[in-house]
Amino acid sequence: MDEPIPADLRDFILRYIDSVAHLEALLLLRANPQTSWDVPAVAARLYTSEAQAGEVLAQLCGEGLIASENDLYRYAGQSAETLAMIDRLAEFYSKQLIPITNLIHGKPRRIRQFADAFKFRKDN
Repeated sequence: MDEPIPADLRDFILRYIDSVAHLEALLLLRANPQTSWDVPAVAARLYTSEAQAGEVLAQLCGEGLIASENDLYRYAGQSAETLAMIDRLAEFYSKQLIPITNLIHGKPRRIRQFADAFKFRKDN
């Protein structure tokens, strides 16, 4: 049986997308590339708490999937390759919602948390 999600897209999701909130926030900013978003506005659009929206936006920014300046977030700063992958992700998500959400929900969280513990951050 063919996998509904191509291997490279699957790898991208597993590497960068930790929750459906991450995916929805990324796609929200992608759909509105000229808009700068603050945390309360993203939280309202995603029907989530400001704390969760802030965490999601900070992680997406840290991964280089979005940009931030003065507590505002935008869909900017990505390489052409990353932009193309996010475009493909948006397309597949619109057609393969269940397989993509299942992949995200099945992602081992502890592995990501363990890996994050060893990341070098600018504030360290």
